[in-house]
Amino acid sequence: MADLQDLLLKSSRTFALSIPLLPEPTANEVCIAYLLFRIADTFEDSTAWSQERRVEALQDFKALLDQPEAERCAELARRWTDQPPCDHEGYLELLSEVPAVMAAFSQLTPEAREQVRLHTARTADGMMIYVARTDDRGTLRLEDVADLQAYCYIVAGIVGEMLTELFLLGTEELEPVAVELRQRARAFGEGLQLVNILKDAASDADEGRTYLPADTERKDVFALARRDLGTASDYTQILQRSGAPEGVVAFCALPVLLAWGTLARVEEKGAGAKLTRPEVFAITMAMNHALQNDQPVIPLEVREQPIPPT
Repeated sequence: MADLQDLLLKSSRTFALSIPLLPEPTANEVCIAYLLFRIADTFEDSTAWSQERRVEALQDFKALLDQPEAERCAELARRWTDQPPCDHEGYLELLSEVPAVMAAFSQLTPEAREQVRLHTARTADGMMIYVARTDDRGTLRLEDVADLQAYCYIVAGIVGEMLTELFLLGTEELEPVAVELRQRARAFGEGLQLVNILKDAASDADEGRTYLPADTERKDVFALARRDLGTASDYTQILQRSGAPEGVVAFCALPVLLAWGTLARVEEKGAGAKLTRPEVFAITMAMNHALQNDQPVIPLEVREQPIPPT
């Protein structure tokens, strides 16, 4: 069987570093779930395939989640790699290892497998809708803020909901706050996605993806991102106050902290701006210090940073 951690590293260095923070079996469940979502993302983002082929691939992939038969997995892996949807070596290796990923998915506990299957299938359904909206050149344009929010829910809000259900499995200390977490799960994922969209606006446009609606002021999108990150911060603080495993808190806190910093940098310097490695290191060390000393992992001053003038 393929080394899932190696596949994770080759398809997302960020998640390869953060998922091991989680306790088992959650780390394994989230690793497999991420790889499945990455497969769907690869089809949605494909610039080499026609609209029809991208939809077909998403349909076939969704069917595998219900019946991950080894022979069918191998057949589809060959089909997807014979005429690849992209040129990213990590994504192509992941597609070639679909049989191994689906075998690992099949070995999850029934409860975890159902949560991963349900949410991955929902994302695939939503992606098909947006792929069907692309033009003959494969270009997707979102119409307004509501459309942007709906898209972010499909590709990231559902991830937040899935993670929440996996965190809740077998974690008795979180049962009293399950409702609070579920109420904030969507925004936890969407806030991170909005920051990525703002940061990558220029490169996305070059590749035919226009996620920022033309008639929407950027300040409104920044405001939406700040609101969702505020909710994501609340989500993380609830986990910390409720005695969630330290690894779960760190897994959630680190991307939220980095998103706050990135949002401020993009507001100040524009699309494409990002945090430096020393800044990422400093944020990580501050988070670890807070965890070790039972301090709020997302301090209030992070959330109350001044908005740069426009």
